[in-house]
Amino acid sequence: MIGKAIRLERIINRQSRKTVIVPMDHGMTMGPIPGLCDIKATVGEVVEGGANAIILHKGIVEAGHRGGGKDIGLIIHLSASTSLSPTPNTKVLVCTVEEAVLLGADAVSVHINLGDPGDSAMLRDAGAVAKVCREWGMPMLAMMYTRGEKIKNQFGVKYVAHAARVGAELGADIVKVNYTGTPDTFRSVVEGCPVPVVIAGGEKMETDRDILTMVQGALKAGAAGVSIGRNAFQHKNPIRIVQTICKMTHEGWDVGKSLEFLKKG
Repeated sequence: MIGKAIRLERIINRQSRKTVIVPMDHGMTMGPIPGLCDIKATVGEVVEGGANAIILHKGIVEAGHRGGGKDIGLIIHLSASTSLSPTPNTKVLVCTVEEAVLLGADAVSVHINLGDPGDSAMLRDAGAVAKVCREWGMPMLAMMYTRGEKIKNQFGVKYVAHAARVGAELGADIVKVNYTGTPDTFRSVVEGCPVPVVIAGGEKMETDRDILTMVQGALKAGAAGVSIGRNAFQHKNPIRIVQTICKMTHEGWDVGKSLEFLKKG
């Protein structure tokens, strides 16, 4: 489908075939956390850093639109829950593909927590979204996590590989999962998923080396890129850390060279 191909080219680098996505949908879950209070300024920093795409909820698109400067891919997040809920891992749909089209989205994203008591409803919703995405030629990013009583370790390769495969089985064009900790373990995740896999940035990390080591490991294992939020927009220098991650993702820089570049920013 030419429409989907064109939209994917807006969120994936045409030369490297990889992507750097910065999700900024945390305001729904956690409120106006540091880095997201002035959303327009933060979007500007991420754009200046060279990210390929951002993820926003529908109501923040206008507030984050800058009206000038370089462009960036827009992914509208369709799923939501809040940390105030007694069941925060149960996501519900709060936006439609049609709304995303009207907002100028290049893709949409859905969030599924396998293992949550409500995962059957999340799977059903994601399947329905995938159907509408095919009708509109709209790419779908599936954020696939494993969280529940039966999950012994949400970063374990057994669970992450299963989650990635479920995203592909549902019809996602890109799947986002946790990094399993090593290139060798993550390689099996990538090999078991027939669509591009990107890693989640997770909780705010203690050091820049931790962030970059994770990025390098995932790319070495065959990841199609990264989707890093708090470790980007809450960094002391968001522009520079995004630039650095882009150099690693699209130009193959290693941790050592990347750290030197980051320190000079």
